[in-house]
Amino acid sequence: MVWHEAALYFIVRSFSTADTMSWSDSASPVDPSSDVDQLLLNARLRDDLEPYWDEAIHLVDSHRMSTNQENQYLTCMLDWERAPVLPISQWFEPELRLPQPDLLEQDELARLLTETLEYLFQHHVTLEMTSHLNDRELYCLILRDILPAEEKKLSSSANPLTWHCLDLEEDPETWLRYYASTDERELWRRETRESLPPMESPPSKRILPQHRSES
Repeated sequence: MVWHEAALYFIVRSFSTADTMSWSDSASPVDPSSDVDQLLLNARLRDDLEPYWDEAIHLVDSHRMSTNQENQYLTCMLDWERAPVLPISQWFEPELRLPQPDLLEQDELARLLTETLEYLFQHHVTLEMTSHLNDRELYCLILRDILPAEEKKLSSSANPLTWHCLDLEEDPETWLRYYASTDERELWRRETRESLPPMESPPSKRILPQHRSES
């Protein structure tokens, strides 16, 4: 069973005041040409958000945030509320459909897997904890679990959907063996009082489209 982080991954993180405070004004998608423009934008965003009003809006601290930072926060909220919920396969035009793996030779499957990972990345879906899977296993996981999953389609690369390709609750041994840090392993050992598997390099260490190799 695959566990994944929801598309709210970035939004929830952004909703903490501490993280919001770290945003630089230069990161705003809106050109802060003047304070008046930012105030007008702020009023419009708040009007647009009124139908969706909930406790998240109270995380906006106008005394500690600049108007431009507040507008970034409100823009993320509005993007989230307006995003359609679709199977990930339908985020693509035309819909992304993969052939069944038993119809593919290994070379063809590896090529399709590389292309699919790039397509997913271009549509702001990133995968983590894939290196314990071989190419065919990862291809099957994408076909079976990721593409049919219904998630909010967010248009900005700042709001990625991050999919963990490992169920930590059902398979802690794989996590401990290939992905957990020394500190995480020791904490798990103290909490569970169970023996630890040896630390090993994952069998399919791969470089994903976000240009970083998994540890």
